[in-house]
Amino acid sequence: MARNSQAILLALFVCLIGFDHQHSLVVEANFWDTTFINWGAHHASVYNNGDDMQLVLDKSAGSGIESKKEYLFGSVEMQIKLVSGNSAGTVTAYYLSSKGDKHDEIDFEFLGNVSGKPYIMHTNVFAEGVGNKEQQFYPWFDPTTDFHNYTIHWNPSEIVWFIDSIPIRVFRNYEFLGIKYPNKQGMKAYSSLWNADDWATRGGLDKIDWNKAPFSARLRKFSPRACTWFGQGSISYCNSKDKWYTSSEYSSLNEAQKGQMKWVRDKYMIYDYCKDGKRFNWNMPRECSLQQS
Repeated sequence: MARNSQAILLALFVCLIGFDHQHSLVVEANFWDTTFINWGAHHASVYNNGDDMQLVLDKSAGSGIESKKEYLFGSVEMQIKLVSGNSAGTVTAYYLSSKGDKHDEIDFEFLGNVSGKPYIMHTNVFAEGVGNKEQQFYPWFDPTTDFHNYTIHWNPSEIVWFIDSIPIRVFRNYEFLGIKYPNKQGMKAYSSLWNADDWATRGGLDKIDWNKAPFSARLRKFSPRACTWFGQGSISYCNSKDKWYTSSEYSSLNEAQKGQMKWVRDKYMIYDYCKDGKRFNWNMPRECSLQQS
């Protein structure tokens, strides 16, 4: 989100606490309080009073975390510094997901590369278990030398992927046209570092160089400013018109944001499923013909 909007959102949170403490907007940034290590506990560590975390991958295992709560709509953001050097075959993932075969999911995945080659930033969205909506980008910065903010903004109207407040992708809700949209399942936030050298770098041609292990990714300031899922009643509650993220301001990008997104997509986009006619036998997904910004 734009920097100047963060103060506004925080003020809205303070007002909402008195209205509904149990299910209102939450703003948290402590890994001890908001997440737990769901695999590779001996390869993950929390430090700096719980504000920072390190995920580690070596030949024996990777590691990952998940949020304690599930959410339905809002903004979930985290700062990440990716594996440096030769990261070929590694994937650092940051995503929202529900459970089950017909799960919903919104992805950021960072595909490592050999030294000197750029990371690939992979995005996707699933609704009721159906994905196949991949878009990929090169970063316009070095994601290994400093932390960058990655935000998934998700509301009843659209999903927006932001990097350092710059939108890179929009997926709008066209459910009324029969296009599935993730809006009926609570999703947890996840992050992990894992071995994907069977596909991640040049289709699996570049393998992990285990002589460079251990590999590490650093996480900071996990902030879910989102509606807490509390069961099926959340569907109507989190959709209500009095939420900050359902206001007209957040129903679509403004003109400046559209300009930023066009710049990213013109210069740094390297794959768009909507332009891969051969993959779909030229029977393109319906949303590809609709405005997604």
